[in-house]
Amino acid sequence: MNSLSKALGYFAFITAELTVLFLGISTIVALILMYIPHEKLRGWLNRKGILGNIIAATVGSLTPFCACSTIPMTLGMLNAGAPFGPVMSFVISSPLLNPIILAMVAAMMGLKASIIYFVVTFVASIIFGVILEKVGGEKYMRHVRLKNGGNGNEKEIPATFGDKLKASFLSAWSDFCGVLIYLLIGVGIGAAIYGYLPQEFVARLAGPENPFAIPVAAVIGIPLYIRAETAIPIGLALSQKGMSLGAVIALIIGGAGMAIPEMSMLASIFRKRLVAAIVVVIFSTAVIGGYVFNLMPA
Repeated sequence: MNSLSKALGYFAFITAELTVLFLGISTIVALILMYIPHEKLRGWLNRKGILGNIIAATVGSLTPFCACSTIPMTLGMLNAGAPFGPVMSFVISSPLLNPIILAMVAAMMGLKASIIYFVVTFVASIIFGVILEKVGGEKYMRHVRLKNGGNGNEKEIPATFGDKLKASFLSAWSDFCGVLIYLLIGVGIGAAIYGYLPQEFVARLAGPENPFAIPVAAVIGIPLYIRAETAIPIGLALSQKGMSLGAVIALIIGGAGMAIPEMSMLASIFRKRLVAAIVVVIFSTAVIGGYVFNLMPA
């Protein structure tokens, strides 16, 4: 009964916290993006050199897109003539630097963890974007174009601030309803781990003393990942049971960046070698990020 009480308490508290975070962050980001037209975003990405990669990684960090939105925007930028390197930085940063992920990591694991997570993934997005361009990754793109020029899904932006705020909240609510089942699954699994999984077992297999826990966690995150809203409460519960913070972060990065749905959609616009290169990039980021976290003083 004590384990059940712990599990139920965890489920109720984390569900409420994630609900408030998701709706609040999604509303704020949607409101901000209403003042930044997609054409302007694409224009910023046309900057050449490393500045273009920095801007692209920044744009990716401001866009709470799932794969179904990231891929069309990526294709639209490529068709509009945006440089390949910055587009790759956007492709890498968009799933990893989702504002909702950053807010959840800050709320569940602390502001310091969120800042380190941001710095590691942001720098990796820039560096790997430059590398993929330098090694000639552009030749592995497929020649695919968006129907209707990619503008068919853009909605009319309301005129007044009040209407923009209302539309932003309704958009956030719609997104929340779409991910609610995944959030509840993740919190439910996390609650079961928190209430019933022996702490000694987790600490022995994935604690800070096990150097192989981080790469293994990065790989395990791939099939476990459904949405960030699913992965983070599971990672939080594992960390509270003794899993090293580095392994938790590796699991989140590996899952968020190498989600199977996103990889399959990337395969529709990139050839296998480039998709494989992106997988290696995300895996490397997850492993490096995990070790950086474990090396940081508590």
